[in-house]
Amino acid sequence: MNPVTPELQARYEELRTHIAGLGSALVAFSGGVDSALVLRVAHDALGDRVAAGTGLSDTYPEEEMREAREIASEIGTEFIYARTMELTDPRYAANNSQRCFFCKTELYSRLAEIAQERGYEWLLDGTNADDLGDHRPGMRAARNWNVRSPLAELGFRKKEIRELSAGLNLRTWDKPSFACLSSRFAYGDPITVEKLKIVAKAETAMRELGFRGFRVRHHEMVARIELPEADFVRAMEMREEIVAAMREAGYAYAALDLAGFRSGSQNLMLRPKVVAASTAEG
Repeated sequence: MNPVTPELQARYEELRTHIAGLGSALVAFSGGVDSALVLRVAHDALGDRVAAGTGLSDTYPEEEMREAREIASEIGTEFIYARTMELTDPRYAANNSQRCFFCKTELYSRLAEIAQERGYEWLLDGTNADDLGDHRPGMRAARNWNVRSPLAELGFRKKEIRELSAGLNLRTWDKPSFACLSSRFAYGDPITVEKLKIVAKAETAMRELGFRGFRVRHHEMVARIELPEADFVRAMEMREEIVAAMREAGYAYAALDLAGFRSGSQNLMLRPKVVAASTAEG
């Protein structure tokens, strides 16, 4: 471990001891900052009695899958694919506000089968204390499948997770938050493989243009791009390249969201006051 404060070292030891008491585990692994920390500390605590399990589907970009596999290899754990079929579930494809419940139910059911076959005692995920106040139906699915969330259980917040990840020299320590591609669609807009491919192509293009920590929200022929405010000037300087990239992906128009990037922005439409304001005349 790189030099860290005594307080952070103590938190690492607390997390390691907590996970060691579980005996063995399969980590639901996305390759993001949270699940990467859980996997690394679980490997420190459990050795070869832990593995990474990742859902393979059209909602998960190929480059994210590739990076997840690389990170698991760097940590030294086995990487297991679990083919998930959430898109065949009409309740998921309908894309209502409970979409994540159906997605996580599919994922955890597949991982539970693998865990049972291979003798892992627990499923773990990367839910942290900051997640507990947001609209996250997937956590209900986690409870249904008895998934443990070590970071949330010990009160780890995102800032602390990033600091500890840097101390452990994890490449994910400053990785922007990521959610599955289905989160790019407004609730009620049905999800299809074709739409997912358009969004994936658009976001790949934005990464190739050098942007990080963004979302391309799908609105039929409009790509609503959420960027960190610090990138607004650069986006305007590169507007021709961005417009060309969005059209190449399949959109007719590219729009910059002046509110900037915010994780879970689609949940705004679940708030009655926002819905009322958005539908009022004038």
